[in-house]
Amino acid sequence: MFVFISRTSRRRWPPLSLSSVRQHLLYSSATTTSSSNLYDKYSFKPPISLHKSPNPNPNPDKTSTTTKKAKTPYRPPSSLDRGGAKPTRSDLPFDFRFSYTESDPAVRPIGLREPKYSPFGPDRLDRVWTGVCAPAVDPRVGSVEDEKEDPKLEEKRAKMRERILGEPLTSAERKALVDRCQRNRTKRQINLGRDGLTHNMLNDIHNHWKHSEAVRIKCMGVPTVDMKRVCTQLEDKTFGKIINRQGGVLVLYRGRNYNPKKRPAIPLMLWKPHDPVYPRLIKTTIDGLSIEETKEMRKKGLAVPPLTKLAKNGYYGSLVPMVRDAFLASELVRIDCQGLEKSDLKKVGCKLRDLVPCVLVTFDKEQIVVWRGNDYKPIEADRFFLDRDPFDNPDNDLFSGPEEQNSDDESNQHDLHFGTSR
Repeated sequence: MFVFISRTSRRRWPPLSLSSVRQHLLYSSATTTSSSNLYDKYSFKPPISLHKSPNPNPNPDKTSTTTKKAKTPYRPPSSLDRGGAKPTRSDLPFDFRFSYTESDPAVRPIGLREPKYSPFGPDRLDRVWTGVCAPAVDPRVGSVEDEKEDPKLEEKRAKMRERILGEPLTSAERKALVDRCQRNRTKRQINLGRDGLTHNMLNDIHNHWKHSEAVRIKCMGVPTVDMKRVCTQLEDKTFGKIINRQGGVLVLYRGRNYNPKKRPAIPLMLWKPHDPVYPRLIKTTIDGLSIEETKEMRKKGLAVPPLTKLAKNGYYGSLVPMVRDAFLASELVRIDCQGLEKSDLKKVGCKLRDLVPCVLVTFDKEQIVVWRGNDYKPIEADRFFLDRDPFDNPDNDLFSGPEEQNSDDESNQHDLHFGTSR
């Protein structure tokens, strides 16, 4: 039996010929034609969804009159598209500028770096942008030369500020508000940096006043050279009152009659405009000196030992009195500004020129060299802006006693740091 199985498994079948394959195909086709009755019985018509044409027309005599509307292309949302809304109207009685502390309306530029595109966006504000500001008086002003401030605006701002502030705070109320704004009590704070008091910062201050009566503002960098201007601009543009100041940290009070629901409308700037072109701060030759004397003075000024070193984002409140004191012993003063931006050097030098006053010599090698001039006279009757003011009114039982003032003066010596590196 085992022998028979092995023989059958080893048997070789003959190869298929072409004629045999043809006969097999003809037989299979004959069987399918003979069984066509099964196909007719079980055949089905495909549904409309499986038809070749996507929209078959069951009635070929009737043509469709409805046409599908073309889909509008997608357009991403944009803050510049107002959908036909009217321009925003603001009744604030002052000109809108990018920075209120780092720009002086009395100094006129000699040119513009860009066309007069409004940073508020096209058709978003009812004021015309002149390239420097958006004046509040005449919205049809078209040039920088025609820029004039209405004398009634200052009076209007004073009345609004007096109406919002109401009665002055008592000593206990002031101390309670200052205590709430301390760093260990709250983290709410507004940082005032190298651009100074910007226009959009006014909106941030009013947003903080929704939740508390006072807000803490920390001033850093270039604006701290002239803290008096920072404080006056804050009170003038926000209609509030500064109730405490320690170095570069301010506490701004909103006023008794302030209503958050009736806050002024402050349109926001969508981008930072380019700074206009101003005259050069440092000329080729200093007035009254020849070219050789100017070069010699610049070399001598860079060799003078530095008076101090300004750190980035530091407090420079005592820089002006230090330069005034240094001019009593030397005619040239050098300030080390390594690590600061070149634009910050120019801003600090411009403030020193106006506040000391002095003559700018050079900005080379990240140094500020100033000269006291030939006709320098020390300012005796000028009152320095103290780093820690009591902000008390002796006529309203707000005067701090001599003990409190002495303690403030002693602690002021420890808190006074204007950016010196340690």
